[in-house]
Amino acid sequence: MTVPYKLSASILSADFTKLGEQIQEVEKAGADWIHVDVMDGHFVPNLTMGPFIVNACRHVTQLPLDVHLMIETPENLLEAFAQAGSSILSVHVETCPNLHHTLQLIHELGCKAGVVLNPATSVNLVEPVLHMVDLVLVMSVNPGFSGQSFLPEVLPKLTLLRHDIEKINPSIFLEIDGGINSSTLPLALNAGANVFVAAHAIFDYPGGIGAGVQQLRSHFPV
Repeated sequence: MTVPYKLSASILSADFTKLGEQIQEVEKAGADWIHVDVMDGHFVPNLTMGPFIVNACRHVTQLPLDVHLMIETPENLLEAFAQAGSSILSVHVETCPNLHHTLQLIHELGCKAGVVLNPATSVNLVEPVLHMVDLVLVMSVNPGFSGQSFLPEVLPKLTLLRHDIEKINPSIFLEIDGGINSSTLPLALNAGANVFVAAHAIFDYPGGIGAGVQQLRSHFPV
């Protein structure tokens, strides 16, 4: 594997009254990316952050902003999120009937392009676009809410995708999101993931944010 391991801290579990401080705290502790979950209340049963939150994050950190668009017709908002400072824009295969075009547009806007699979979605749906993406995100919970339990049945999907990625472009990131903690991260790592999104395991860690980041990173191979 040629791509280093990354920890992406999901601000979905952050204290938004202290968002800037907490983002800087995770950066200081060694997080690699900041993960922003965008939900529209239609594709998923929750409503969260828009471009203004991405812009706020960009003002307090230089870390890559890993923006996960859990929204219908994401192509309508790609430009706004790119202008707000997104580094990576990831869209769901389930919401993009013209997936090739959507990924092309993300690249044209100057962002890295990611494609996302829900737990029940087959890896076959991303195979036609693997040569176009910078990142594949496998959901290990059903999207919509933070704090859900990890679904181990997605682990074989990681292994299949790792095999395909190594053949097509080993520099593609293989990310996992949902229920990631010190118990589940090693399982996903062994299955082939190299980017790990964590929310509660960082922002609600009993020993504090910095200790939560360090605990997760301690599982990365040296």
